Amino acid sequence: MTADPLAEVVTLLQPRARFSKLIECAGSWRFRRKGMGDPFYCAVLDGNCRVTVDGQPPLLLQAGDFLLVPAMHDLIKESLDLPEEETSKEPIATGDGCFRVGPEDEPPNLRIRLGHCSFDSPDVALLVPLLPHVVLARGEPRLATLTQFVGDETLAHRPARDLVLERLLELLLIEALRCGSEIGNAPPGLARGIADVRLAAALRAVHARPEYPWTVAGMASEALLSRSAFFARFTRTVGIRPMAYLLAWRMALAGRLLREQELGLDQVAERVGYSSSSTFSVAFARYAGMSPARYGRIMHRNGNRSSRRSSREAVAPAW
Repeated sequence: MTADPLAEVVTLLQPRARFSKLIECAGSWRFRRKGMGDPFYCAVLDGNCRVTVDGQPPLLLQAGDFLLVPAMHDLIKESLDLPEEETSKEPIATGDGCFRVGPEDEPPNLRIRLGHCSFDSPDVALLVPLLPHVVLARGEPRLATLTQFVGDETLAHRPARDLVLERLLELLLIEALRCGSEIGNAPPGLARGIADVRLAAALRAVHARPEYPWTVAGMASEALLSRSAFFARFTRTVGIRPMAYLLAWRMALAGRLLREQELGLDQVAERVGYSSSSTFSVAFARYAGMSPARYGRIMHRNGNRSSRRSSREAVAPAW
């Protein structure tokens, strides 16, 4: 059996579109956006700018770059020639999905298409750490095209709009993670692990057989590495220890099975690698803060409301 860990994680995250904007900037400018840990992305169409994400060292973006932040809390965009005394400016709406920053009589020095989405999975806090903190892909026109598609569909009111947006976002996120992992200094994350041939073999085996009694030695055998070499390489590349990754993935799968309420507790425990329901219940309660039975009842009763939120319910801020 084969598995695609990256596709499985992105699908389980249940991405939903909130809004997409096209912004033109002129002159010297800076604008800042506070976030609640939701995903943010942008494609630089023309020009360049400086971006600071969550207080990290600034990134210089240029035409053809694509930036993805899976959990954004604070982001600053500014022109490269910004005076120290320059204050933040608010983008002004100029039309459907279009905004302007800076003097209207000056040619733009930056054109970007950006968007915010949300992950509707109740297990988002567990799954997002498997992704890099920041993904930067360069020279990938497919990402700009996908971003344009998301923007067009966000503004349209065609049948099956939400379903189309969901699929487009899945494609956009997977493509960004794949492309970003190919850069030499790519940050640790699942996509970078999949790009490593040895680690990819172990990751696919874990995803294909989550019920198997995996150990670090067993995963190392799949990767054709010694136990110590595998542990160090996995931790450095994926950004999380092998057994911690296994636990995160098992609990995420268990959460989905419990929400679906199609299997008994013993069957769920067996599906995610636990020999008894009691052992599984202790592990799940430690993760979720409640018993599996209570978790399943609450999520089923709520009807997984977050997964049914329409993107039109989100109020789009200025950018």
